[in-house]
Amino acid sequence: MFENVRKNFGFGCMRLPMNGDAVDYAEFNKMIDVFIENGFNYFDTAHGYIGGKSETAIRDCLAARYPRDKFVLTNKLTNFYFKTEEGVRPFFESQLKLCGVDYFDFYLMHAQSKENFAHFKRCRAYEQALEFKAEGKIKHFGISFHDTAEVLEEILREYPQIEAVQIQLNYVDYDDTAVQSKKCLQVCNKYGKPVIVMEPVKGGNLVKLPEEAKKFIDELNGGSAASYAIRFAAGCEGVFMTLSGMSNLEQMNDNVSFMRDFKPLDEREKRAVENVCKVFKSMNLIPCTACRYCTAGCPKKIFIPDLFACFNSKNVYHDWNADYYYNQVHTKNGGKASDCIKCGKCEAACPQHLPIRNLLKEVAKEFEK
Repeated sequence: MFENVRKNFGFGCMRLPMNGDAVDYAEFNKMIDVFIENGFNYFDTAHGYIGGKSETAIRDCLAARYPRDKFVLTNKLTNFYFKTEEGVRPFFESQLKLCGVDYFDFYLMHAQSKENFAHFKRCRAYEQALEFKAEGKIKHFGISFHDTAEVLEEILREYPQIEAVQIQLNYVDYDDTAVQSKKCLQVCNKYGKPVIVMEPVKGGNLVKLPEEAKKFIDELNGGSAASYAIRFAAGCEGVFMTLSGMSNLEQMNDNVSFMRDFKPLDEREKRAVENVCKVFKSMNLIPCTACRYCTAGCPKKIFIPDLFACFNSKNVYHDWNADYYYNQVHTKNGGKASDCIKCGKCEAACPQHLPIRNLLKEVAKEFEK
């Protein structure tokens, strides 16, 4: 399909191993080596990942240590970093330098939605990306997408030059009416666009399962919770690449163990994940993936994903730890849920289309009694 891509499993570099505020280069180097030694070569980054540290970690740990033809690198054009048509090219050129490469194998218009698409059109971003391709600075042109299937179809009709589409897809979101994973996948297949999957484990939510859900995975007698989530996504029709945001060597070793000789889920495994879905739907949890897009523009500096994680943890485990983390870690210096001024910037940025302002009221009610 894409001659330079060696296998169907990619290293998502949004949640890299950290040593304090810095990327743990020693651990990242080991992870890259294991990944490549097992026959994989696809890496995915974006400028906003880890506050800009993902790209420079790619430069120092991947590009500086391996010949360029040994890895496939995807980067993205994000709306936060250009305001005008004239701003696109300088930002793109800066990304090449930050990553230490002369070209990107894939360059995606990032987090496309109806609103973002309008901004990209005003700035002729798609046209400029196609110019970068003509210049040999990108090999393949695509989009990452967070909106309804209807909006996706509009974009694919307007820009048939799109070669690949990155969508959120996992077994919990597959039939979700907000995320519309299945419908978006069907649109991609209709237009013959190969699919890159992001969030196959839903920001870790399908790894650390509630006990009620975990028992269905345990009954399969083998394989991690992550393995069933990633294999579900990778086995969907039209998917050519499934990304995993691995944060340590243990996760890397687990992931490559089952993706090295990939097999789709069998019928028994499919029934197990269907039962896990039923448990999640009964728990009324906040389906946040901790992408942190919402925090960038928050005027009150509320760490929204962390507060949602505390809320979910309390609902699942009913222990004091959630209160401790809420009060002593995430809001110790301000940024409580009750500080929200309801400006709505977070909701405009949320790929999950969550009613964040209302959810923060629930969080405040739970933790700020």
